[in-house]
Parts: sequence; C-alpha cells; structure tokens
Amino acid sequence: MPALKPTAFAGRITWLGLVPDRAASLRAEARTAVMARFSGVEGEDHAGLTRPSCSRVLAQHPRGTEIRNARQFSIVSAEELAEIAARMGVARFDPGWIGASMVVEGIPDFSFLPPSSRLQGPSGATLVIDMQNRPCHLPAKVIDSDAPGLGGAFKAAANGRRGVTAWVEREGMLALGDRLTLHVPDQRPWSHLAEARRG
Repeated sequence: MPALKPTAFAGRITWLGLVPDRAASLRAEARTAVMARFSGVEGEDHAGLTRPSCSRVLAQHPRGTEIRNARQFSIVSAEELAEIAARMGVARFDPGWIGASMVVEGIPDFSFLPPSSRLQGPSGATLVIDMQNRPCHLPAKVIDSDAPGLGGAFKAAANGRRGVTAWVEREGMLALGDRLTLHVPDQRPWSHLAEARRG
C-alpha cells in the first residue's frame, strides 16, 4: 500500500534560480531551467550531499558539524511572496533577494505543507520537503541594496510565509512553467505535537 498519496493539488514553477557564490552574496540569479541532482541544484553554491550544521540545528549538533544536506532547495510560494511584499510595502518581492531556488504558484498554505511531502515534475524530478523554512536577518543586506531601508522589515513580514526546504529524491530537469504534483504522507498529525513543542 503506497505511503504517499498523489493529490489533486499541483503548482506551476514561475521562477527558478541559484546562488553561484554564497561568499560573495546570498542573491540568487534567475534561470529558465535547472538540473536537480542528488546533491541539489547543479551549479548552486548550497549544493552537496552534506553541509555544515548551522544555527537552525544547534539543539542537535554543534555548529559546523557535517550533516546530511536536507536544504538543497529553498522553495517559496508566489502567493506568499505577494503577502510579504504587501507587508513590506514593495510592489514586488524579488525571490533572488532570499536566495530562493524555486517559486511555485497554485498550492495553498504552502509554507505549512507536511514534512516528507513530495513535489514531482514532468521529467520525474522529485523533491522531498524537509520542513518549513524560517526567515532570518541575512537577506536584509541584499534587499536594502535594491529597496533601501526595507531589508529590516523582511523577517517579521515573512514569518510563516518563508516557504520550505527540500532535497532531491529523484534527479531530473525542472523548467519554468513545469507542473509540480503534490504527494502527501498517508498519516494523521502526531497527537502529542503541541505537548512536545512546549517542552
């Protein structure tokens, strides 16, 4: 019996990008297509089967520990980016500002998709959602370079709207306009989640 249920929900890729040199800038450069390898986006500075641990996992690993890279893709929602733009007072939020890999349009409540859900493209390329991404202060400098004085507003505006991180389960090409079918785990939410998060 399948553990993942194909759903009627699907999104369309409206933007693709990659960060060629993270040391130089967090800004992602737009692409019309990207190759999803087992290590992540081909040519992306964040790619790799492993990565050094960061502040997000300090409760599990000392900073700089080599861990599995489940943050190969940073995927955001077109609808949620529009909400962020409105909250910040900008006409359009450039996904390159936050080093996004992909913008998807058409899947509601995107940042709250269940972990382990899959997004599958027409080439067979399949991305596994790790978890909701959390906004941080790092994009402020990039945003300020294009929209002076507004970078500091990003973190609050993006709370609950920063999209998800994902890793590559099956290699393949992803291109602008591709339809991504959503597959979700066949399980109810854990009944002790609220209690565990309080602890």
